[in-house]
Amino acid sequence: MSGLPLLTLLMVVPLVGSAVIWLLPSASSRLAKPIALGVSLLTLALGLVAWGQFDNGSSERYQLTETHSWIPQFGVSYALGVDGIALSLILLAAILTPICLLAAWNDLGEDAEPAREKTYFALMLILLTFMVGVFAARDVFLFYVFFEAMLVPVYFLIGMFGGPRRQYAAVKFILFSLVGGLIMLVAVIGLYFQGPGGDHGFLYESLEGAVGGSTATQRWLFVGFFIAFAIKAPMWPVHTWLPDAAAEARPATAVLLVGVLDKVGTFGMLRFCLGFFPEAAKWATPVVITLAVISVLYGGLLAIGSRDLMRLIAFTSVSHFGLIVLGIFAMTTTGGAGSTLYMINHGFATAGLFLLAGFLISRHGTQRIADYGGWQRVTPVLAGTFLISGLSSLALPGLSSYVSEFLVLAGTFQRYQWAAAFATLGIVLAALYILLTYQRLFTGPRPTFVEAGEPRDLGLRERVVIAPIIASFLVLGFFPKPVLDLVNPAVKQTLQLVGVTDPAPTNASGSAK
Repeated sequence: MSGLPLLTLLMVVPLVGSAVIWLLPSASSRLAKPIALGVSLLTLALGLVAWGQFDNGSSERYQLTETHSWIPQFGVSYALGVDGIALSLILLAAILTPICLLAAWNDLGEDAEPAREKTYFALMLILLTFMVGVFAARDVFLFYVFFEAMLVPVYFLIGMFGGPRRQYAAVKFILFSLVGGLIMLVAVIGLYFQGPGGDHGFLYESLEGAVGGSTATQRWLFVGFFIAFAIKAPMWPVHTWLPDAAAEARPATAVLLVGVLDKVGTFGMLRFCLGFFPEAAKWATPVVITLAVISVLYGGLLAIGSRDLMRLIAFTSVSHFGLIVLGIFAMTTTGGAGSTLYMINHGFATAGLFLLAGFLISRHGTQRIADYGGWQRVTPVLAGTFLISGLSSLALPGLSSYVSEFLVLAGTFQRYQWAAAFATLGIVLAALYILLTYQRLFTGPRPTFVEAGEPRDLGLRERVVIAPIIASFLVLGFFPKPVLDLVNPAVKQTLQLVGVTDPAPTNASGSAK
């Protein structure tokens, strides 16, 4: 198995699966769903094989590498390879995709047109291809291609299959993303002229710590990449596309958008902003830290005031992404490891909230929080699993997000005590928006259902969907070591490129021990 191009296979398998689904005759269109699910499970199996072949103790910067010349005149290569951070995010995408496909099984209804059903599930597999590609790319230009290509399936998944304002949300999403992509393209072109050049001049290994030009040039390039990644993340004040997209998208689409795609922003900050422009990253850190703290607090306050359930969950992600960025730019091993682990834990916590919110909305037909109340008396399993997902999101000790949030705040406190102190207020806001939402949705007197009758609790398919997500909260809450062992070497190598070391511990008087 070691000779297989696993990363290429991880992209080719879902791409071929999507083509098979599109070519199905109308009489066989009902096979689209089982084919999509089977292909996604095969992709997950390949991802686990890749994990098994990855050596945490290796001194190599990237593993499972593939390098082929593509456009040698410009130093562009078809180059793939992963470190622990990239591999963990690929696995996150591979795990969440079959969960989302199963959750979306009846999204289009029993009477859906065969062509629409095939398109919906084929687009989900294409999205999986591009998600793997953007994290596996080892060439800046190839990364940019996948970065832009991801927009296409998401645009159609929102614009064709979303809610009443789907066209508005899809256009807003694409406009924000294209602006970020165009700014990045300018930075990529600038990187070409400032890089070492050669047939493989766009390789990450060639650029890490080796970008030339004046200090001002490097800072401008840093700003170009950072803006694109801040839009994708999203961070305040370029976050406004996310609530609209999440509110109008199908729950499964929202999970992949917020749980995986948005991680490209924070992944890019680690890989590009810190790895390529270490001096500029240090120069920009005070501003980025400030923006991150604002994102934490602003996102939490907007979540508390939200009246729409899907928008509320989107605003919680703005707050959580602020914490992730905070840990990255704290530039400590503890903060960096916490941020990377937070990317994984946030993906699962957001998946639980979005999917369970979708199950709830499908039973009552509205996203307005005020239209609910007392539903724990009618759907106790749904209420209980929503509460567990919410508690994981607010970082309750024993659940997965607690470990990553603690590491982020502890790592930030080592270097920026004021930022850690303000960001800790985000924990209080998280407790408020999660517990108040649960209270409004599920507690109170038993609701009266007249027209459609009393709704059922979670069925077998829905329980199968949510079970692995709940399991991830417990496993990563009590035993995060496998993920930390995977990402820690990459975090340390990134900080070495930046040229920073952890601050020395201090005693009670403030002097170094």
